[in-house]
Amino acid sequence: MSEEEVARKRSRTESMSPNPAEPKHANNDNPVVNEEESDEEVGPLPAGNDEKKKTEKSRKKARAAQQHKRLYLKNLPSSERYHRSFMHRDVVSWVTVTRTLFIITASVDGHIKFWTKKDPKDGPGIEFVKHYRAHLSPIISVSASVDGMMYASVSAEGEGGSIKIFDVKNFDMINMFKINFVPKACCWVHDLGQAATILAVSDAQSSTINFYDGRGDGTPFMSTSSLHQAPVHLLAFNPRFNCVISADTSGMLEYWEPTEGFNLPEGLKWSLKSQTDLYSFKKSKSVPSSLTVPDDGSYFATTTLNTSEHSICVFNFSSGKLLRKYDESITAITEMQQAGTTAYSLDDMEFGCRLAVERGLGKIVESDTMPGVAGSAVFDPSSTFLLYPSLLGIKIVNIQLNKMVRILGKDENHRFSQLSLLPSVLRKEEIHDSPMAISDNPLLADEGKTEPSIFCTAFKRPRFYIFNQTEPESEEQAVAAVAPSSKILLGNSAVIHTTRGDIHCRLHPEFVPKTVENFVGHSRSGYYDGVIFHRIIRKFMIQTGDPLGDGTGDESIWGGNFEDEFAPCLKHDRPYCLSMANAGPGTNGSQFFITTVPTPWLDNKHTLSHHHNNKEDFIKNINSSNANNEYITKPPVKQSRTESMSPNPAEPKQANNDSPVVSDEESDEEVGPLLAGNDEKQLKKTEQSGKKARAAHQHERLYLKNLPSSERYDRSFMHRDVNLFIIAASVDGILNFGLKKTKRMVLD
Repeated sequence: MSEEEVARKRSRTESMSPNPAEPKHANNDNPVVNEEESDEEVGPLPAGNDEKKKTEKSRKKARAAQQHKRLYLKNLPSSERYHRSFMHRDVVSWVTVTRTLFIITASVDGHIKFWTKKDPKDGPGIEFVKHYRAHLSPIISVSASVDGMMYASVSAEGEGGSIKIFDVKNFDMINMFKINFVPKACCWVHDLGQAATILAVSDAQSSTINFYDGRGDGTPFMSTSSLHQAPVHLLAFNPRFNCVISADTSGMLEYWEPTEGFNLPEGLKWSLKSQTDLYSFKKSKSVPSSLTVPDDGSYFATTTLNTSEHSICVFNFSSGKLLRKYDESITAITEMQQAGTTAYSLDDMEFGCRLAVERGLGKIVESDTMPGVAGSAVFDPSSTFLLYPSLLGIKIVNIQLNKMVRILGKDENHRFSQLSLLPSVLRKEEIHDSPMAISDNPLLADEGKTEPSIFCTAFKRPRFYIFNQTEPESEEQAVAAVAPSSKILLGNSAVIHTTRGDIHCRLHPEFVPKTVENFVGHSRSGYYDGVIFHRIIRKFMIQTGDPLGDGTGDESIWGGNFEDEFAPCLKHDRPYCLSMANAGPGTNGSQFFITTVPTPWLDNKHTLSHHHNNKEDFIKNINSSNANNEYITKPPVKQSRTESMSPNPAEPKQANNDSPVVSDEESDEEVGPLLAGNDEKQLKKTEQSGKKARAAHQHERLYLKNLPSSERYDRSFMHRDVNLFIIAASVDGILNFGLKKTKRMVLD
């Protein structure tokens, strides 16, 4: 070793002196150069200079994210309660916000609705645009293209499935076709500005993925079954890398390009899958329930939900590394609740109710009977915040700082699931010129901006909910709470108790208020107590609501009859609809019937006011019963006043060969099976009891007229001490009833 090398080595070694009193010189031969005089490195260099630059770059990025945190949060919803909700006919399973700022919702009964954001000048909120009865069975999966122009929905019908394609901007269904397999997931996989519209649809019974032209004839132009070994149930497209990420039911994740060959995309930081964390689900034997990619394509998030696990994972897309994992399982939340370390503490009763809902949700997700119920996580436009539903509400987490910053809906009783974010954007027509844009004018700052909103579904709820930045004013709430109201509060559900079980019904007071008010009024007064299903026509309907049990008792709560109420959205297009029985237009009373088959010929003839929520077997058992079973507990019945209803609209006079339908105007004979031993004396007794009951029913209003009717007491009088008797006694023994002195009585 030369003398120069020895001197250089000595200088570098002595420059790391532990004595801080001599920072300037290590020796006379090698003075320490000041950083202001030279940029050369002095002393030993750290290993991996590139890693240092990357670390510094990531720190700068984190500091920038921290500086803009308040700006990002300002463009996210902040209300603790949902601002408004909108209704479907059945449970809402999917909600999607497109890049073109349209909202699309889908329910389990196959209905799809289009909504649009109101103009900011008209205030916050959305408005309804169009409604489609797209599928006859539950919608399995939906997808909106990255450019916001196309929307697709798939469902299983028969031994195969169906696909419906929509043009979002024109609110039009532009294509539909059948497929010969049961679909599981769908996703648009074409990039922005691409002429072709490519829809990928996976098979629920194999690992095959088929590719269709959205404007084609329904024939797949490409397919693959080599990417996975199990059925693919999740698909997501990343336009930044022109890459599709897919997940199968065994927990395997895959990256691939949507082109022939299905190769790995360019720009990834790995070439071998073992260099990533994409095997994490396979190792833990868990299966992700949802998959989300943000607009910038830098991350992707998964949600895993079952009876034993609820976790949210955030991955770096280019490296495939797991960045964050949030445990929202029942075990973790229970431990935090008991330790008092949760961000929002609940009382024991409320927490127990939410735990029960969470367990039920996990069971349904595992059974795979309700698509979309597992929920999803979404990123904000900056990919700084992650929003996901949990037992406590909708959590907003800063993934850069690993910190939860906000909880939405923590006081709501709903368990939210699917989320979709509508960011705050400036409409093109509201963009100002440069002098106005740079001016510090608070009026111009918010002019033309759409309010940021979160659209979400809830577990077993036929509504979707909107969270935004509008908080309800407490002053208005206080006024509304104490203000007197003459309107009767009507419920939206009812339970009909029978001798064999309960029939649960869903009411529609928003469409048929008078009909529901009549139904609720009779129920509260006990009018329906003890009535029978006096008219049963197999494969058509069961009828009840007559307190006399022979079809002649039929009066509303106002006395007499009331008019019909029809709504375009209430149709007899499915079985188990509850409608009012009548003898013609405007003759509704107390009797109602429940259909057992679709009866579209009854639309606009009978007021449909309810839908029942029971299993089909329960109503079918009642419909198939005879007059001698436990449902029919009265003597022989008479024909009710609904002769115009029949299973076949072309033959309204005949129900079946065994039980002919006879009009009241044509005959007074008994219709239907009679009881055993139906002799003349029995018939006379039955007729006499029926007349007596009808007479009592007719004089009911007269009897009620002679009874007090005020809901509040008119006046009160005072004793000197506590009243023990209604009329005149008190504990001090002195009567104070306004009597003369000679009439007073003293109690011992």
